[in-house]
Amino acid sequence: MKKWNLIIDVAKCEDCNNCFLACKDEHVGNDFPGYSTPQARHGPRWINIMRKERGKGSLMEVAYLPVPCMHCDNPPCMKAAKNHAIYKRDDGIVIIDPQKAKGQRGLVDACPYGAIWWNEESGMAQKCTFCAHLLDKGWKEPRCTQVCASGALRAVHAEDAEMGRVIETENLEAYQPQHGTMPRVYYKNLYKYTSCFIAGSVAVDTNGTLECAGGAQVRLMHGLENVGETETDNYGDFKFDGLKEGSGLYAIEITYKNYPDKRIEINLIESVNIDDILL
Repeated sequence: MKKWNLIIDVAKCEDCNNCFLACKDEHVGNDFPGYSTPQARHGPRWINIMRKERGKGSLMEVAYLPVPCMHCDNPPCMKAAKNHAIYKRDDGIVIIDPQKAKGQRGLVDACPYGAIWWNEESGMAQKCTFCAHLLDKGWKEPRCTQVCASGALRAVHAEDAEMGRVIETENLEAYQPQHGTMPRVYYKNLYKYTSCFIAGSVAVDTNGTLECAGGAQVRLMHGLENVGETETDNYGDFKFDGLKEGSGLYAIEITYKNYPDKRIEINLIESVNIDDILL
């Protein structure tokens, strides 16, 4: 049967918080028996937007990572729940039973993604329900995807085989796959949050005047491995992305017209923007 999935494109998220506000609008002060009790006005973020800066100066980037409940096929929270207080529906949505889960504060720690929140007022562990109460009434998508102005969030209702093709075609991946939870939230361009880059700007000295070295050939080496090659743009800028943080010693090799080749070594700990490289 068809199951619900959520696709999040990190490259498109602008931290507008429309999804967060729509979630609050839907659930604060509203009781949906069988699905959820009212969400607390302050504190819980059923879709939490994480932030990360990479690099520095003109080549610094900020990535935003919305993290809702992953609606896992192998949910650790369900294993931790007593009295079957958490269950997974046939359509893939994971629900915390608002009656059975009362007082089970340990459920908060059972989620490796930090997506379960404690409501002190009601004594309930709560999380994103994928707006199941609306979907069951015929809605085509949850509130968060409905209000996403940049198209960063997209709900997909599809059979597993079809979803598998979407994952492969769009190069989607899971966040923190080491947990083995088999999430139904998939990310596009996740490297913008989880990896780092090496970037720089190449210039030449022409009779005392600095000019951008557009079209310079740049190669990235990791030991004896050629990681990749690129060409500087019109401003002399280049970037190699998707590198693992703390992955050790790299070398940048630059070739440009009749200028002597240049090699720069970098011990990669986190994203780095090399100061102007003068040939």
